[in-house]
Amino acid sequence: MKSELNRNYSEVTEFILLGFGTPPKLQALLFSVFLLIYTVTVLGNISMIIVIKMDSRLQMPMYFFLRNLSYLDLCYSTVIAPKTLANFLSSEKKISYNGCAVQFFFFALFVTTEGFLLAVMAFDRFSAICSPLLYPVHMSQKVCAQLVAGSYICGAINSIVQTGFTFSLRFCGENRLDHFFCDVPALIKISCDDTSVNQIVLFILSAVIILTTTAVLLVSYAYILSTVLKIPSPRGRGKTFSTCGSHIAVVSLFYGTVFFMYAQPRATSSPEQNKIVAVLYTWIIPMLNPLIYSLRNRDVKDAVKRILHRK
Repeated sequence: MKSELNRNYSEVTEFILLGFGTPPKLQALLFSVFLLIYTVTVLGNISMIIVIKMDSRLQMPMYFFLRNLSYLDLCYSTVIAPKTLANFLSSEKKISYNGCAVQFFFFALFVTTEGFLLAVMAFDRFSAICSPLLYPVHMSQKVCAQLVAGSYICGAINSIVQTGFTFSLRFCGENRLDHFFCDVPALIKISCDDTSVNQIVLFILSAVIILTTTAVLLVSYAYILSTVLKIPSPRGRGKTFSTCGSHIAVVSLFYGTVFFMYAQPRATSSPEQNKIVAVLYTWIIPMLNPLIYSLRNRDVKDAVKRILHRK
């Protein structure tokens, strides 16, 4: 069947993003809701970056990583948001073939990098709590920069491989993507080539990334929990573990949704389920991250007060 399509249809030059399939009268409402979410995302993450940059008391590894997390949230939501918002108001929900490839490349780059950065942040908390005397050595400025650079390198490798495999496929005639942005599962579904290799590569890469970073997270927090339980004072235990609370919340949200999307067999999920989960990690999580860290972190709240008092 696919070879027959390959002979009878020319290659597509653009894709139609079907989006959420809502009636036209609801499109303006959805546009308003998603615009509000994106506005809060941009303001929240830019504010977090500025606060950490301006306050001298936040010039430590934990906040260096948090600033990079805000930058990644800002970047990968911006890769998705403008086109999605434009399509809510457009009757022709099109994206060019090259535009689709570029959107997917940068989305995969930033999302994968964030996964590795969250693992790095867990290692940072492990070093600070379990080896406080050696912490300045383990997490020096040079080491922190190398860990962030390594996260980007891993993200770039995954993005290059995924983009290369996905856009080497042929799309013969069918160009309607049942999604609101260019993502691998939706693209694989409409290809006229045999996509079994692509699905295997997607599953293996996703599993390796998730299992590797999850192992770092679990081992780090196992040691942290063991160390915290040895602290005799309940107040001391609560104060020490509270520094990890925000990170645990962010990790749970991020890894839960990504695992659902990319590390399970395709047959177990529907396009509608995929869209709902995709909204969570492309729109909701980038909005919530700065709120979680600012509302739960006394240092950040104190830094905001100092900056406002200065003005």
